[in-house]
Amino acid sequence: MRAGIALGSNLGDRLAHLGAARDEIIDLPGVKEPFLFSSVYETEPVGCERGAGEFLNSVMEIEYEKNAENLLQELAVIESSLGRERSGERNLSRTIDLDLLYLGNVKMTTPEIELPHPRAAVRRFVLEPLAEIRPDLRLPGQKKSVKALLSKLPNTEQVVRLPDEW
Repeated sequence: MRAGIALGSNLGDRLAHLGAARDEIIDLPGVKEPFLFSSVYETEPVGCERGAGEFLNSVMEIEYEKNAENLLQELAVIESSLGRERSGERNLSRTIDLDLLYLGNVKMTTPEIELPHPRAAVRRFVLEPLAEIRPDLRLPGQKKSVKALLSKLPNTEQVVRLPDEW
């Protein structure tokens, strides 16, 4: 199944964190080509602590042969390996944030996971890079494509595409 993963970082060498996470995801058991990678976007922090730095965000899509719970566990291991510390508070600054946006057409809600990601369809910093690689994708449960969802969002978040390759 095709899996969409959002990558974000606002601490340290943000671009290096994104690249390291991308490389570790590609090397996971059960991950196969084809791979799709959006550009990197610099975005304002949303819901973070006062004084939080800007994020670098990107989205990648992979082929994944295992289940959502397994992928989510693997993403948490990668976050930990790249210095993410979890204090229990939500939306604090972090070296890396990896969110599973979707896995095929799977819709599920458990205490550990909600698919598709519950805020993916309303966050410009997710939809902008996702629309770059999959504009016609319809997230499970959505009637509109990613491109259409993006066009309906108010332009209140600053999202700037960076020219650099990653």
